[in-house]
Amino acid sequence: MFIILLLIVGSCTSDPGLQFQEQGREVPEFSAEQAYQYIEEQVNFGPRVPNSEAHRKAVQYFRNHFLETAGQQSVFVQSFQTEVYGDSLRLYNILASFGTDKQDRILLAAHWDSRPRAEEDPNDPESPILGADDGGSGVGVLMELANVFAENEPPIGVDIILFDGEDYGERSDLANYFLGSRHWGNNPPVPGYSPRFGILLDMVGGQNAQFPKEGYSMDYAPNLVNEVWAIGREFGYDDLFPDEIGSRISDDHYIVERLTGIPMINIIHHRMSPTGELEFPPYWHTQNDDMDIIDQEVMQAVGDVLLELIYNRIPQ
Repeated sequence: MFIILLLIVGSCTSDPGLQFQEQGREVPEFSAEQAYQYIEEQVNFGPRVPNSEAHRKAVQYFRNHFLETAGQQSVFVQSFQTEVYGDSLRLYNILASFGTDKQDRILLAAHWDSRPRAEEDPNDPESPILGADDGGSGVGVLMELANVFAENEPPIGVDIILFDGEDYGERSDLANYFLGSRHWGNNPPVPGYSPRFGILLDMVGGQNAQFPKEGYSMDYAPNLVNEVWAIGREFGYDDLFPDEIGSRISDDHYIVERLTGIPMINIIHHRMSPTGELEFPPYWHTQNDDMDIIDQEVMQAVGDVLLELIYNRIPQ
């Protein structure tokens, strides 16, 4: 892993004024059916709450998948320990690199843990949730993208990070959310790592999804946001990628940008109410966040848009 890490130190400097144009390259296909299976396998472990058996099984599951797709020398598990609410938590960020010979790189990320409480659930607020969408869907999409990268070398280096501990904090206690991205940003395995940009996937597989342009994303990388959403509309996914500004949402992308300066955007299911309030889907932080609300068509759209961006819109 040390050799691979050295190869990606020289990534080019981040630029909020990112430019894109069609490159005439062939774009491989995305399988939403396979991504769905990956979500189901995560959910079958149970809630992936830190220190649980499901959490430990999931770490090995993700590691094995990336060993198969990226190769043994390109996978790194960043383990760390932290104390939250009097509990000592063992957490794991999982990193996989594709195209390690390329210094020019991008970052794709999602959080893989699930919430230890369901405070929005009127019937069972104290039990942990399965997190099929909030945790599982972004990871499922990235696992399928890893399959694609393994069989179709991308024109740019791609690093995937699965952040742990994103969803541990109690309501409104943002200091105890985003534990994995905070640790990664403060303890980078690759000093000086500076990809062109990053994209965070959070709740990208749920029914009736809608992804307005998240506010911090527009602050950090407006050209990237506009390109992704333009691709969505070109592909006929107007309902999913509406040309409208959403809310500013504190999430892993916010932490990454603040700690590292990497311009990172967030594709996240949310809406603005008629009064301008942030609204998440009705199953958010409830026991209804299970496989019943996962929509393969939503994941297909997200996968199609990302592959078009990566393979055909990034100039060399």
